[in-house]
Order: sequence, then C-alpha cells, then structure tokens
Amino acid sequence: MGTGVQDSGQAGGGKQGESLMEVVKVALAGSPNTGKSTVFNALTGSHQRIGNWPGVTVEKMEGSYEWEGVTYQVVDLPGTYDFCAHTLDEKIARDYLLKEKPDVVVVVLNSCNLETNLYLLILVLEMGLRVVVALNMFDKACEQGLKIDYKRLGSILKVIFVPTVATRLIGIEELKKSISLALNQPLPLPPVNYGEKVEGLLREVEESVKHFPLPYPTRQVALRLAENDEEMKEWLKQHDSSGRVKMLLESLKEIVQDPEKFFWEKRYGFSHGLVMECTSLESNRQARVDFTNRLDRILTHPWAGLVVFMFLLALVFEIVFQWSSPFQVFLAGVFNLMAHSVRFLLKSVGAPDWLISFFTDGFFNGVGSVVSFLPNIFLLFLFFAALEDSGYMARVAFITDPVMHRLGLHGRSAISMVLGFGCNVPAILSTRTLESTRDRYLTILINPFMSCSARLPVYLLFCGVFFPRYQGAIVVSLYLIGVIMAVLTARIFAWLCFKEESTPLIMELPPYNVPVLRNMLNSAWYRTFLFLRKAGTVILISMLVVWLLGWLPPGSEYASRHSFLGRFGAFLAPVLKPAGFGFWEAAVALTCGLVAKEAVIGVLGTLYGGAASLNQVLGTVFTPVSAYSFLLMTLLYLPCLATIAAIKQEAGAKWAAVSIIWSLLVGWSAATIFYQLASLM
Repeated sequence: MGTGVQDSGQAGGGKQGESLMEVVKVALAGSPNTGKSTVFNALTGSHQRIGNWPGVTVEKMEGSYEWEGVTYQVVDLPGTYDFCAHTLDEKIARDYLLKEKPDVVVVVLNSCNLETNLYLLILVLEMGLRVVVALNMFDKACEQGLKIDYKRLGSILKVIFVPTVATRLIGIEELKKSISLALNQPLPLPPVNYGEKVEGLLREVEESVKHFPLPYPTRQVALRLAENDEEMKEWLKQHDSSGRVKMLLESLKEIVQDPEKFFWEKRYGFSHGLVMECTSLESNRQARVDFTNRLDRILTHPWAGLVVFMFLLALVFEIVFQWSSPFQVFLAGVFNLMAHSVRFLLKSVGAPDWLISFFTDGFFNGVGSVVSFLPNIFLLFLFFAALEDSGYMARVAFITDPVMHRLGLHGRSAISMVLGFGCNVPAILSTRTLESTRDRYLTILINPFMSCSARLPVYLLFCGVFFPRYQGAIVVSLYLIGVIMAVLTARIFAWLCFKEESTPLIMELPPYNVPVLRNMLNSAWYRTFLFLRKAGTVILISMLVVWLLGWLPPGSEYASRHSFLGRFGAFLAPVLKPAGFGFWEAAVALTCGLVAKEAVIGVLGTLYGGAASLNQVLGTVFTPVSAYSFLLMTLLYLPCLATIAAIKQEAGAKWAAVSIIWSLLVGWSAATIFYQLASLM
C-alpha cells in the first residue's frame, strides 16, 4: 500500500496529524480492443488528469476514486499485446509495472477474445504483482453464446475475476471491492511451468544475477534474458564479467532451439488450456462463428477485400453528396441572407465601409463558406463511425498489410494511414506503436498525403461546381492518388535512407458488431464539433487576417490587385501558372491552407463574396481541368501547421523540413503535370 499522506503536523517534531489518508496505487493494463479506457473512465469518473510520461510525449492518463475512506490512484497504462519493449508503449507499461510496483494491477480482458487476452494476464502474473481481472464486455460474450466459468478461472490462477460491462457501469462497484480485497491477498505464483530442465536453468540464472544491480526482479531478469530481450542483453554485457550467465543462456539453447518461440508457445498453450477448461459454446454460437468466417473470406481476401473497400468508400461519398446537398445549400443561403441583412442594417445607420466589410466579407462570407459544409462533414463522420463500430476498419488495415510489405512499409502503417483519413495529427502520433525507427519515420513521412477530413470541404465545393454528375468518383480518385503518392514516397525514402526490412504485422481482428446508433451519433457529433470549433477559432482568425490584408494599405480597393493581399498573391501566382491557376486569389487561398485546409474555402469566400456567389465565380476563373489540378495541389502540397508540429515532435526538425520540401515539390509537380498533359489532350 502506498505511503499515507498526513493532513497536518507541527514543526520541530510536534504532534502529527490525527487522520491518515491511505493512498493505493492501481494500474490498468490490457490489450487494445478490451475497453480498458472505458473501465478507467467508469472507475475514476470526472477525477482525471492528463499529462505525459516522464521523458516521452506519450500521454499519461491518471485518475482517482474513494472506497471506504481510502483513496485509490489509478494509472491507465498504454494498451499492449506484450511487454517485450519493442515499442515505446510496451516499454512504458513494462517499466511502470516492474519499477513503480503498483499495489494492484487490474488486467482488463475482452470476454469475446479470451484466449488471446489471457497471454497478457500471464505476463503480469509472472511479474509477481497482485492482480484483479476485469472480464469486460461480458454481455457481448453471453450474447454470442459463450459461457465463461470465471470462478473456475479465478481458482486456477489464484486471482479474482470480475465480470464487467464498463459502458453501462455494470460490475464497477464489485471491481472496486475486489481491488480492496486483493490488497490482503498473497502475491501470486508464476502460472506457467516451463518444464524441469528450463525451470532449473532459470533458477540458476536468477541465482547468478541476484548480486548484480538489477533493473527488475530476478525472475523477470531471467525470463527476459532467456527470451533474448535486447535491452537486457545490453545490461548483461555490462555486469556479467565472468560470462557465467551467458554460458547458462547458451545451455538453454541446447534444450530449446528457439527460446523466444518456446516461451511464447508455452504461454499460449497454457492460455488455450484455460479456455478449453473454463468456457463452453452454445449450439447457435458455432453458426455465428461460421457466418463470421464466411464474411471474412470475402472482406479479408487480398483482392476481393480491396474491391469491396473501394466500393464502400465510393458508396459512402455518393450518399454523403446526395443526402447533405439540400442542407448545405440551405446553410449557404442562411449565411448569405445574414450577410445581406447586416450589410443593409449597417448602411442604414451610416457605418463606414470597412466595418461593413469586416462583418460581411471577413465573417459571414469567410467563415460561412466553411460552416455551410457541416452537414457533409457530419454525415461522413457518421458513416465512418458505423464502419469502425462494426469492426470493418480493422479488416481494412489487415487486407492492406500485404501491399504495405511489398512497398517496404510495416503492416501497421496501414492503420495510421486509415487514421489519416480523419486527421493527420493523431495518425502521426499513432506511429509510436511501430517498433523500428525506420517504420516510424517512413509512416510519418507518408501520412500528410492521406486525405484528411479538413480537405473534404474543398473537394465538395469544386466537385459541386465542375463535376456534379461524378462527385463520388472524383473524390475517391483524390483519396486513391493520395495513397499512391504515399506509397511512392515510402518506396523512394526506403531506398534512399532505410535499407533494413520491415517487421510483420500482428493484430487482433475484433468481432463483427451491429453499429450502435447512439455511439455513431456521439462520435459524429464530437468530430463535427471539433471541426466547428476550428471554424470558430483558427479559421476565423485566418479569415480576419486575410480581410485586414485585403483592406491595406489605406485607400486601396478591398481585395484588389493593389492591396497587400493582392501583392502577396501576385508574387506567388507565376509559380502556379503552369498548374493552371496562376491568379493571385488562388495563391492566397493555398497559402492560408497552411493554417487549416478548410481555410482554402474561407479565403475564396472572403475574396469572392460568400458561399452563395462562390459557385458562380469559380466557374468563371477555373475550368474543369484547372479545377482538378487545384484539387491535386490541395491534396498533396504542404501539410497544415498542426501536422508539421506533430512531425517535428515525433521525428525531429530535420524530418519536418524534409516533409515540407517534399510535399511542396510533389504537390506542384503533380498539379503541373496533370494540367499540362490534360491541356494537350
């Protein structure tokens, strides 16, 4: 139990505080897709705080709750499948458990995927820590006809199993009670016996290293050395001057040819035996399993799966266009009406021209041009939430894995790329789960080419004006071009800078679920709210800056060629002329897109008079060919400032500079080549 915190005391050895509040350290461990974070939220409620783990940029979630007068401090460890420290998340989780030694570890398991999840529980038990198991998603296991004898599991492993449904707070109070009871239980014994010869060698290694300055308990040191842990091998070189431990480890290889595989198979074999002994299936469960397998034969097929994904993507965009168009037109009309009303009202009271322009051109026309696309954004997020909730998005990462490897990328890069369709920033942060520096840096470099949701309003605007009959196909083509440019970038930089091979992808496919409408709506609304918040802050400020530069210097006509804005755009316009849009308004819009991609529309709305008239004006300054060229530039050129900051944070200033230069070169080249070839044709 953690050290008590005294309420009061007197200086000079006086009387100490009468009350002593005990603090218990609790760690939450679990694999991805177990609902671990939901359990954390259910335990701690609103008593949470976010920080960073010492020395790294990975977020640290902490919280607390009270139980029978005792404070329990809960730390939500990063989700991992193993503690081999190949990734930053694995190292953080392992070091916290072994060095901080929490009073209780709550291991969260997915009841629907028990055999795989039990592996992590076995690893925690081998650390010699007090454990309580939250058997989460217990209701889904029951719905699928899976009967789990959790009391039998608890008696075998000598730990408490608590069935929970964290999304509905079921079992949370029992979990708190079990954590309290676990404090008075003896430390568990290692659950897996590796055989007389191997166990004998492990004991000899423990005996040999116990006099060294140990980073972990002796049993853990022996196991990690036996499993060829790179970090422990480096540690051993510094302390095993006699070479005895190295000799013992060589003896182990004479007993088992591949120690790492041996320990992995033994643990999974034990896990499989537990599941066979303590679970059973209802008769209708097998039919559901067969249906899932038949569905996966199509959705995870190397080629058929990709075709289905492309079809679904095109279908989603087509539905988004058709359903949201009336609402988008309505919102554009509302902002246009508000602009005209404010203009009329201000003129009637004799307001100066600059003030009228501030509200109409700077605010209503600029921000209104972006906000009018809220229905499109909401519907897109709603469909993406349905695909995620159903378990399909994990299949997308799975089917793209072989393609990733042929292109020199890690299979898990596909997951970051899919995340990039939502926003490039969290997608770049997700590369922390990749094991090697090579895989991380390559995935970070390619992610800005994934078409994030911020670019979508630009696509919608131009497709509505120039390609009304083929909107879905045009948008899908842009997404595909982004992916193609990403993999070409990976091939080029893998050849230039990184020579080693990528490691294979190991991931868990979640079961198929019927999407829950409430969850879909919550997810879609939250993401739409973030979009709206950006429109009300970053984009608004950008539009007002653009408006101000359009008015200066004093005496120049607003947004004219002679304004500061026009002069800046005119300076850049010749560079863009080969791409088909060599006029200063386009140059200014693309420059402001560096702040936020949605700002491209806002700037055009500010310069051309709002969402309602923007469609008409664009048809006079762009052709279908130059419009598509402009979309290519918007897709591929500079990432936004937030993405650049994320690249600098994760890979350093050098690679952030490389990303800026490379994306600018690729964007300009692609737009120019397309426009020149299309014009010739």
